[in-house]
Parts: sequence; structure tokens; C-alpha cells
Amino acid sequence: MNAYSVAVTAPLSSGLQPSSRDVAATQKRKARILVVDDDPGLLRLLTIRLRAESYEVEAVESAAAALSACVRFRPDLVITDLRMDEMDGIGLLKELQSRWPGLRVIILTAHGTIPDAVHATQSGAFGFLTKPVDKQELLDHVQKALKVSGFAHVDEDWRASVITRSQIMEDKLAQANMVAGTDARVLLTGESGTGKELLARAIHEASPRRNKPFVAVNCSAMAEDLLESELFGSAGTAGGTRPQKGAFQAADGGTLLLDEVGDMPMRLQVKLLRVLQENQIRPAGDAQAVAVNVRVICATHRDLHQMMVSGQFREDLYYRLNVVHIEMPSLGRRREDIPLLVAHFLERIAKESGQRKIYAPEAVELLATAEWPGNVRQLYNVVRQNVALSHGAIITAELVQQSLGGSTTRLPSFDEARDEFTRNYLSQILQITTGNVSQAARLAKRNRTDFYKLLSRHQLLPDDFKKA
Repeated sequence: MNAYSVAVTAPLSSGLQPSSRDVAATQKRKARILVVDDDPGLLRLLTIRLRAESYEVEAVESAAAALSACVRFRPDLVITDLRMDEMDGIGLLKELQSRWPGLRVIILTAHGTIPDAVHATQSGAFGFLTKPVDKQELLDHVQKALKVSGFAHVDEDWRASVITRSQIMEDKLAQANMVAGTDARVLLTGESGTGKELLARAIHEASPRRNKPFVAVNCSAMAEDLLESELFGSAGTAGGTRPQKGAFQAADGGTLLLDEVGDMPMRLQVKLLRVLQENQIRPAGDAQAVAVNVRVICATHRDLHQMMVSGQFREDLYYRLNVVHIEMPSLGRRREDIPLLVAHFLERIAKESGQRKIYAPEAVELLATAEWPGNVRQLYNVVRQNVALSHGAIITAELVQQSLGGSTTRLPSFDEARDEFTRNYLSQILQITTGNVSQAARLAKRNRTDFYKLLSRHQLLPDDFKKA
């Protein structure tokens, strides 16, 4: 396990750890149900019935509103009407399956559309209910769907350690939550320092295996023989060496994270494949097999598919591991999280060291616009360094600049970004029409006069795009 893996296990980790409020929370979370129907009366009735059973309910009147609510509300189950304007229940079902695989959906239908509902069930819906909806039948379907989804009341929020307000991260968390209820293997990819191990732990916490061990092994941090023993264990010898349990046995009933699995030697790839096929291991030096029950999650910063193509990673093992693929975004793709993360890091450092400091506004701007090749891990290290080197209570932009070196960039203003987009758009449309202004204006849905004004403003000449 590398230093980062050890840090994740410790209270500090990459900085994305639960606050004291999260750790102290003991109230069990209610199951969240999203109800979608364009009939306000039925919507109100379903909401009352479900809330009476202590479910947390969000009610919306359209598929578009449902998709928006899913991002914010993060439901464990969706109940939707089949017939709705604009996007119907089938369309919503397909969109939900695309965005959040594993999210259970129950279809509501009138008697005359039962064949459509059956088709929806064949397309992936959990089931369907006919109107008028019987109360007990509704509650039975809801309980079954939640059980299949793997939802269970947990003492702590499974995602409490993830600090984010980013839409892209919310999508990844929603996908993780959906797959957590299954035993499907997950492949986490992304740059180093993006928090892949943290997401693996979150999946474990959201799963039915949450009360069993979570074990992480870094496949690039040790020699081949040592890694083999670490993973699969070793048998005792006549000389008195005691048997050693490997990670598969240590994680029995729980979750095993194989971090940097792309660095696993080919010989051990073969052995790992056999374990996944047979659900049992044979410790080195021992012919006796031992049954194991482990959910395997893998992580890597490498392009595992390209390694497979080039023969560096076994094809059969690749497809065994890559059942569900979640790519972690770089910090540069979730810049809106940087001020939130910085505040969180400062709070944790203050609790550890007693040094309570804040950043000057212009210093936060520098952090938010900097390049972060080391991602969240690097951001945490910079914050910790700034706290240690700052003489006063306020961390200045000058100190941040010294820490970052030449890695800061200036974000363009809105007007600058708009002008750049417009110029690129006009250039592209002139290239398509080879400088024909009339045709270009029609494609842009502008009259010729306005189009010429745009070209003049952005210093573009149609003749430059005509073929010689």
C-alpha cells in the first residue's frame, strides 16, 4: 500500500474525510423515493401514502423535472407514470438507465396500457402497478425494489467523506450508489490523487457488505513474491514458518480493493483470474483450496484497455474486472469544489494543530485557477504547506504563488470566453461552406447583414476560407 493508501486509512486521508458532524451522526437515513406523475391528485395521494411509511419522498410532474431532481435528491427508487407529455415513462426509464445504471424504476399504468408496461419491464423496469393503485400492493412493490437495490438503513451517510458540489462528481456518486447494491465488480479509473480509493470505500459503505472488512492492497508497492503472499496468503513450512492469510481471506464477506491493478505482474494476473472464476484461493506452497466470498473493486491510473490491446494485461481478466466502469474526474474538471475542499482542509488542520488560518480572497482565486496535476492530494499538500509557512492568520496570494510556482492560469472573463466561442463558431461555419456567406448565414440562422457584421467584428474574411 503506498503512502496515499495509508493516509486514506488514517483520519487525514486525501482531505476528503467526514467532518465531526458526519462522524457523530447516528440517525438512520430513510429510503428516498422520487414519484413522477402529471396528475397532481395522484401525485399527492402517493406522496401521503409513502411518507406515512417513513419514506423520504420528492414529487414532480414531468420527466424533465425528474431527471433534475435525481441529481439533487439522489433517490433510491423512482415511481413514474407511463403516459406523460413530452417524455413518457419509457423515455424516462431509458434515460435513468443511461445515467444511473441500477436505479430501480416502477411504472404506473392504466389497464389499457398494460402491454406497454410489460414491455417496459422487459426493458429494465423493476415492475408495474395499475391505476387505481392499491395501497398494500404499492408498499409491497416498494419494499421489494428497495431490497433488490441493496438499500439498507445505515448509521452514517455512505458518501459523507466525499466533499463536493460538482455536478460531474454527483453523477459519479449516483453511479457508485447504484452499483453498491450489487456484487458487480467495479473498475475505477482516473489520474492519481483523484480519490479512487475513497470512492471504493464509499461503495463498500453503501453496500450490504458494509459491516464486513474493507481491505486495500496496492499492486505497485511491493515485489512480485511479496504481492503474491499479500494477496493470496502462504502456507506454513516444515521449518516452522507459520501460515499467513492473504487479503482475499482477510476481506472475506467484505470488499477487496486492488489499487493500481494495471501494475500487477502477468503471473499474478493468471492467479487472480482463477480466484475470480472459482471463488477460492490456493495459498502459495499449499495445494488445498480455501473458499472466499469477496467483492472485488479495482483501481488504476493507467489505460487498462490499451494495456490489454498491447498484451500487457490479460484480456479475459480485463473483462472480468471491468463490469462497471467509473472514471474519476480530475480536479481541473471540478474546479467549483476547490474552495469547498480548501475550507475543509483548513478546518481539519486547525483541529489537528490548533493553527486556525484562512485564505485571502485573491489567494483562493489563485488556487481555483491553478493547474493540479496531482489533483486533490496535491491541493491538500499545498494547503498544509501554506498553513505551516504563513506567519499570520491570513494566507496571502504571494505565499500561494510561491507554492504553485508557474502553475497558475487566468480564467477568461465571460465576454472573452463568449468572443472566443463566437470566432471559433464563425470560422468553423465558413470552413464548412468554403467562404460562401449566404450559405453560412443560413446555417447560422442569421440574415446576411448581421452575419457580415459578426465577421467584421471578429476580423474574419470569407475569402480566406475559399478554396484556391
